[in-house]
Amino acid sequence: MEPKDFKTWRRSLKLSQKEAANALGLKRRMIQYYEKGERDGEAVIIPLAVRLACYAITKGIADYNGPNRKIVVSEIKPEKPKK
Repeated sequence: MEPKDFKTWRRSLKLSQKEAANALGLKRRMIQYYEKGERDGEAVIIPLAVRLACYAITKGIADYNGPNRKIVVSEIKPEKPKK
């Protein structure tokens, strides 16, 4: 996931940077780094766990407590893909 893809993901869900940070369990500053693609002149790679969490949130999953337990559904409503 490239920085522009991350920003597009956040905007597609109509999330502020703060809301995205809360949904992902991150600080707002990390969202800014991911969207910019760098921190203090060094490249920032969006970790696999964050990329997978973005996918889960897009699918409406807010939390996962393990197998055989109820999945917590997100209050965030993803937009329908445009055709």
